[in-house]
Amino acid sequence: MRRRHFLFPDSTSCPDLLVVVGLSVSVSTCLSTCPSGSMRAPVCAALLLLLCALSDAAARQFSEEQMAAVRQRIKSMFYHAYNSYLNNAFPYDELRPLTCDGHDTWGSFSLTLIDALDTLLVLGNRTEFQRVASLLQDTVDFDIDVNASVFETNIRVVGGLLSAHMLAGRAGMELEPGWPCSGPLLRMAEDAARKLLPAFDTPTGMPYGTVNLLRGVSPSETPVTCTAGVGTFILEFAALSRLTGDPTFESAARRALTALWSTRSDIGLVGNHIDIVTRKWVAQDAGIGAGVDSYFEYLVKGAIMLQDQELLNMFRAYDQAIQNYTRFDDWYLWVQMHKGSVTMPVFQSLEAFWPGLQSLLGNLDSAARTFQNYYSVWRQFGGLPEFYSITQGYTVDKREGYPLRPELMESAMYLFRATGDHTYLQFGLDAVESIERIAKTPCGYASVKDLRDHQLDNRMESFFLAETIKYLYLLFDPSHFLHGGGMEGDGSWEGGGASGQCVLGAGGFIFNTEAHPLDPAALHCCSRHAQERCELQHLLLGLTVPTGQSERPAGQSERPAGQTEDPPPIQSESIALKPGEKKAPPPLSCPVQPFGARLAILGQVFSDDT
Repeated sequence: MRRRHFLFPDSTSCPDLLVVVGLSVSVSTCLSTCPSGSMRAPVCAALLLLLCALSDAAARQFSEEQMAAVRQRIKSMFYHAYNSYLNNAFPYDELRPLTCDGHDTWGSFSLTLIDALDTLLVLGNRTEFQRVASLLQDTVDFDIDVNASVFETNIRVVGGLLSAHMLAGRAGMELEPGWPCSGPLLRMAEDAARKLLPAFDTPTGMPYGTVNLLRGVSPSETPVTCTAGVGTFILEFAALSRLTGDPTFESAARRALTALWSTRSDIGLVGNHIDIVTRKWVAQDAGIGAGVDSYFEYLVKGAIMLQDQELLNMFRAYDQAIQNYTRFDDWYLWVQMHKGSVTMPVFQSLEAFWPGLQSLLGNLDSAARTFQNYYSVWRQFGGLPEFYSITQGYTVDKREGYPLRPELMESAMYLFRATGDHTYLQFGLDAVESIERIAKTPCGYASVKDLRDHQLDNRMESFFLAETIKYLYLLFDPSHFLHGGGMEGDGSWEGGGASGQCVLGAGGFIFNTEAHPLDPAALHCCSRHAQERCELQHLLLGLTVPTGQSERPAGQSERPAGQTEDPPPIQSESIALKPGEKKAPPPLSCPVQPFGARLAILGQVFSDDT
């Protein structure tokens, strides 16, 4: 018979419940309050243990020495898994930690090594970062006959290479003139992204889910794609366009976003699977979890990174519908996208990113309450099951696994930066100890097949090193350069660009959905550099063309009738601008990123009406 947990036992079963809540007491004291011999005593004990643990978490304060000790433990976790991958699985995509060998999962391009590259630098290992960056340039080839996930290749491979490229200066690598607007890792990222572009060649602009890296989209490829698989490209593709000067990538991502936006229901919701040819929704469950999650994430982060008001407006419209139809007592359920009626009263582990996203927009009270709900599930099992029934307070059949996902760590990192509440550090320590106790093997860390009895599965997903370890480490390192830590003169800022006048690495990094940090200042630097080159070209043409003759290059058409101004560049207007205002050119080639005005000291992002 399945054991059932009651989230809210009545007062008669736990008579001293109110005495325990809010106090920092020992576990034995907690247990002593439960009536012995009662049939509900196990339930009471479980609840009181949870309440006492949460109370202790709120009361405990971590010293700098304790935080440093936890960081060292996290480093040891990383190298145990990383060295096991190198020794037993490379050049395969992923490590199989139970059999101590490797296998290809997402495309046969040493995925774990690409995904873990920027984590090496986050942990301070510049030497290994340089070695692996060179190794990848020599060994990885994207011109292969492999069917690859468009979504996964983008967030893991393109995102990982872009991040490593932007961090190459800090890693002490030899840089090409004009970096970050050029470089070998950037060219690798562009090469990988170009292999994905055929998937976007559809009547709607929404991409297929799978593409063959050598042959393009198969004629038999299904047109059904999840919502996240359509709307999770703007960060990587816009970064590529701004860095390389080629607008193709950003245009493809924006066209897909526009098409997806046009399919929302009358009540403002989207389902989780759509036919990208006919625009018809195949799965009409609306929520914030699997199949949808990173779409909402990229609207917010894209708005921040690109200073794009339109993306922020899209998210706000969705958020209003989400709060109206899917939110119940700080849980988020699944509803029918057209009617708003509940279809699945479950919590999915992928939804745990949501409190972090809320905190980015300053919704801290709601974020904290939702985080505590998710933390209570973690305490119950030592991890987050893929599906958790909110009404029953237990796992859902065949969804009991935990592949060491990072989403709750991500939210803890954002919330700790925003509030300074050491409850989030306590969660981080709980996560470290739980993963060590449950998932560690002699050859890495294994996904948990079943959280009820902690059976293990023979797989270590690449995101364990790319995200889970990284977010845990950054949670315990609030002065890290990725958080904007450091002072002027200590090497926390970098110069870049063709003239060396760009200010890079000064904080405000945006993490893609695979936790690869992107530096918006680099995008601004290269965009401004490309604009200056264009202006210089026009100026030189104007000096060489005789008076009265057109300055247009041969073959370029005249301005269309009725058009009085040049078309706008691909770069969107700043969110800081008021309606009707024009964007004034900056006084320097690459000034300090303008989005700095949008970032509060504690890492939150505010809009004009905050």
